Amino acid sequence: MTIVASFLSTHPDLALVEVRSAVGSTPREAGAWMLVSPTAIFGTIGGGQLEFMAIDRAREMIAAAGPTTDLLDIPLGPEIGQCCGGRTEIDIVLVDAELRAAITKRTEREEAMQPHVLLFGGGHVGHALAAALALMPVHVTIVETRADALDGMPEKIATKLTPVPEETVRDAPAGSAFVVLTHDHALDFLIVAEALKRSDAAYVGMIGSRTKRATFKSWYLKEAGGSEADLERLVCPIGGSAVKDKRPAIIAAMATAEISATLFSAAS
Repeated sequence: MTIVASFLSTHPDLALVEVRSAVGSTPREAGAWMLVSPTAIFGTIGGGQLEFMAIDRAREMIAAAGPTTDLLDIPLGPEIGQCCGGRTEIDIVLVDAELRAAITKRTEREEAMQPHVLLFGGGHVGHALAAALALMPVHVTIVETRADALDGMPEKIATKLTPVPEETVRDAPAGSAFVVLTHDHALDFLIVAEALKRSDAAYVGMIGSRTKRATFKSWYLKEAGGSEADLERLVCPIGGSAVKDKRPAIIAAMATAEISATLFSAAS
């Protein structure tokens, strides 16, 4: 059961709040939505007074059992304490059985379209990166050759134990991100070489240093039959070099930002 389906099943009285239009500077774009019950919310249309007003109106409608629809037209100015400067129209609809089913299908469709991130390696950085990516709208699979390295992964993270991790690269969906951080440099190189064969990969990254990249380059061009053009697509080190802190959580935060920027700029 998805998180949205769980929320729908545990809150019988709900309103759908959705941004119909957004002009100028606004907290969220048209199509952003949230669910409101008398005691809880799921999602966000951007926070601040705009969202508080929509939540209050949704709860008024739920309590009164009608009207079943409403439209708020809100200028984002000093009068509501939210100085974005734009204007937002918000639809509010009480959720009936038909709409409940439609929301379920919509979220299943949206989740099915989320990009895939494959993490190769479940060491300290792999665990930290899995935890960071678990908060993102992506499908994450962590691939390992060692069973014990897969222990303690976040619930949302899929795991795959295999003696031949490079085969997982070949089977990945188009547009996937491949992040390589195993316990073995030679294994890293094999997986990265396989990932660089995927012209449809959104991102190929390897943990390491300039020295590791140089060593990989020599091997890749001389022994693996790789090309300079494909090598240019490799991100190494992952997360950039602006921050020198090498603690796993820091590397994971920087790499998550980098991966997300690549995936979601490509999708927009």
